[in-house]
Amino acid sequence: MFAKLKEKLGSFKKKIGETIDQKAETKSSAEGVPQETSERGEREPSKDTKKKKIGIVTKAKTLILEREIVLDEKDLEEPLWDLEMALLESDVALPVAESIIDAIKEELIGVHRKIRADTTDIVETALRNALLSVMTKEMFDFDEFIADAPKPVNITFVGVNGTGKTTTIAKVAARLKENGHSVVIASGDTFRAGATEQIEKHAERLGVKLIKHQYGGDPAAVVYDAVQHATAQHRDVVLADTAGRLHTNVNLMDQLKKMCRVAPPDLVIFVDEAVAGNDAVERAREFNEVVPIGGNILTKVDMDSKGGAAISIAHVTGKPVLFLGIGQSYEDLKKFDAEWYVDQLF
Repeated sequence: MFAKLKEKLGSFKKKIGETIDQKAETKSSAEGVPQETSERGEREPSKDTKKKKIGIVTKAKTLILEREIVLDEKDLEEPLWDLEMALLESDVALPVAESIIDAIKEELIGVHRKIRADTTDIVETALRNALLSVMTKEMFDFDEFIADAPKPVNITFVGVNGTGKTTTIAKVAARLKENGHSVVIASGDTFRAGATEQIEKHAERLGVKLIKHQYGGDPAAVVYDAVQHATAQHRDVVLADTAGRLHTNVNLMDQLKKMCRVAPPDLVIFVDEAVAGNDAVERAREFNEVVPIGGNILTKVDMDSKGGAAISIAHVTGKPVLFLGIGQSYEDLKKFDAEWYVDQLF
């Protein structure tokens, strides 16, 4: 997972670490005590070498253990350019990459640093802080939201075709049941052949009530009926599936708007594949302009070698990543934790 980005971040850490080491060594040499030389240019111990020996050794140790350096913009110019290119190649959106670079500059440039350990630790800390700053721009706790919201909570899932939206709904249903909530699923994808049968199998396995209409029916009516059923039966949450669609499909986008008018959702969740990278980020932005989304779920994270989508999507849309799909089973839905995600990159 994230193998390509890990490699690029490691290269950046090493390069800046070497720069810090070089500056620290230069400073140590400049601050060292010079020895006397003979007429032949050979080094000879000074007359009071024995007296100064202990003092010189002590000073040398201090210089090694407590080196203090200041990095300027020139020191970081080339490595930061390489890092920005590496981020872009890893599907980090351009404005997000720029924000990360700016955060690293702010943390490293012009600051006095005492070097007491591995110099790459300083770089890793700066990288971690920069990544966390863009990934935690907007956060909210899904479990707390469900617990505190008036019931039934109506959640609509949107996205393009083939990204694992239906399976994700089943995973969310399993999580909600595990947390003690009752669930109703609305089969709002009446457009794709076999969609209702797919979600129906999940509902049977999970022991969850499914509300469905015939193929080609009005999805808004399906979701409305599901909300009415949940209200009458005192169910906690309605999870509404929708047909996968591109933002350019005017008819299906108008249909989505109608669904949100007829049965206004308390939360719209955009689902896409992490492996789609910048495409997923751009699609989330476009969906958000049509039907305001409240959060994102990224699927197939376990297959993602780049890692850029999760870093970018919250920053670009202003909406948090709620969960990550990391496998095929119902349990393979990980609540998003920015610190856990950054840990995987190092």
